[in-house]
Amino acid sequence: MNKRRIVKTIVFFVLILLVVIVPVLLNPSDKSEVVSPSSKEYVFKEIQPNEEMKAPIPTHANLEDQLNKVLKDARLQGATTSISIRNAVDGKVLYSNLGDTRVHPASVMKLFTGVAALETLGPQHTFKTELYTDGKIKDGKLQGNLYIKGLGDPTLTTGDLFTFVTELKEKGIHTVAGNLFGDDTWYDDERLSQDLNWSDEPYYSGAQVSALTLSPNDDFDAGTVIVDVYPATKSGEPGTIRMVPENSYLKIVNKTKTVAKNGTSYIKAERMHGSNTIIVTGTIPLGLKQNRSWASVWEPTNYTMNVFKHVLDEQGIKFTNVTQVGTGSVPSGATLLATKQSMPLKELLTPFMKLSNNGHGEVLVKEMGRVIGGTGSWNKGLGMMNHTLADIGINMNTMLLRDGSGMSHKTLVTANEVTNLLYLAQEKPWYEEFMNSLPVAGIEERFVGGTLRYRMNGTAAENKVKAKTGTLNGVSSLAGYAETKDGEVLIFSAIINNHLDDTAYGLLDEIAVIIASYKRD
Repeated sequence: MNKRRIVKTIVFFVLILLVVIVPVLLNPSDKSEVVSPSSKEYVFKEIQPNEEMKAPIPTHANLEDQLNKVLKDARLQGATTSISIRNAVDGKVLYSNLGDTRVHPASVMKLFTGVAALETLGPQHTFKTELYTDGKIKDGKLQGNLYIKGLGDPTLTTGDLFTFVTELKEKGIHTVAGNLFGDDTWYDDERLSQDLNWSDEPYYSGAQVSALTLSPNDDFDAGTVIVDVYPATKSGEPGTIRMVPENSYLKIVNKTKTVAKNGTSYIKAERMHGSNTIIVTGTIPLGLKQNRSWASVWEPTNYTMNVFKHVLDEQGIKFTNVTQVGTGSVPSGATLLATKQSMPLKELLTPFMKLSNNGHGEVLVKEMGRVIGGTGSWNKGLGMMNHTLADIGINMNTMLLRDGSGMSHKTLVTANEVTNLLYLAQEKPWYEEFMNSLPVAGIEERFVGGTLRYRMNGTAAENKVKAKTGTLNGVSSLAGYAETKDGEVLIFSAIINNHLDDTAYGLLDEIAVIIASYKRD
């Protein structure tokens, strides 16, 4: 009997070892699961300070040793890790590992786009959206068409469309005998950057670019729709789905299921390529308030006009006949009825950098092409970027720019030129706005910490590192400014390419902590 108890006890502890302890050892990931590609953003759990992050304060003598130790981590085997650390005062490179090797930057690319946009367009640059008519107003009736002309504004929301309707009413318009047209000719009609993967295109991170587009909320993810899923009243029934903003442009196919309270909340909203049909799948537990996803739309101009028609109907603006809702250029001689102006670029930088908004990066490229080069295209915009960056001192012969967001797997930069960019930016009149737009390590307020809000908490880097993050399949990057133990500022760039372990981003945090812990001899 005693032997049986001993055997049962041994079996019990072996099971605990296999089920609980071994998986933790084999999968030491600090990255929270990305629930689905339609989840709003990559969010990382707080990384608890490990022994490397608690290591003795590195001095000039052993800074290189500590960084070289990180490079020996097994997660970097077979990967390319490019690192550059530069003094912020004199620009001297203090440490470099493959610093001149070309690598894919992921969203660190946004640093180049932001600098070029500030330099060419200026921090006060704004985008506009205009409302026109080609008709006349008589006795409360507009005899003619309404046009919304988009001038690239990524911050246009449903609230702005309501404001347009209010202004129509203030002009005495209650009935329209005409059609609705959207004018997106400020940019060309190429909607997707040249290297965007089909697998990214259905989601908010791969939204189409149009000069007339709509954002569902104040995160300003232009060209997207929010898909909210609510649980049914009992298990087994489909969830309830609502779109924000409400529209009849997209079709929802509901394949969701409500499960028990302790069940898994996993919702995926995927738009079918080339259409506006969104397949929503997954489970939502009873009692959960909601599960929120984002999806891109096919042809944002028509989407914007569809939502505008809904707003007009809701606000009691009547149409006298079957109304055409589509695209069309504002005719010569049309009357301007209302204008909406965006926030200035220096403020738009906050959602662009802190939330790593891909759409903003591509809009800025086209806007530079249009305003500076006369053509709102990627080709013209990237050409303007290359000239601008070369003029401020960046060696563009070492790099290849293919988009403004970093979604391209063909864009190539070097870590040394990334730190050079950040060094040169310090002398610009817009530097303060640029630097303040960067995510701040360990600060959980969303529009301060941004994509670093759950990283490096409780380490020497907390509130001392301001840096742009980057994540693609096989790519992790981090580049920015770090205040050291003795108050010195160091500029750094660390980019890992071709890694297979999703936890490799944690090594970038270790590098940032080492830099923030640095103290001169």
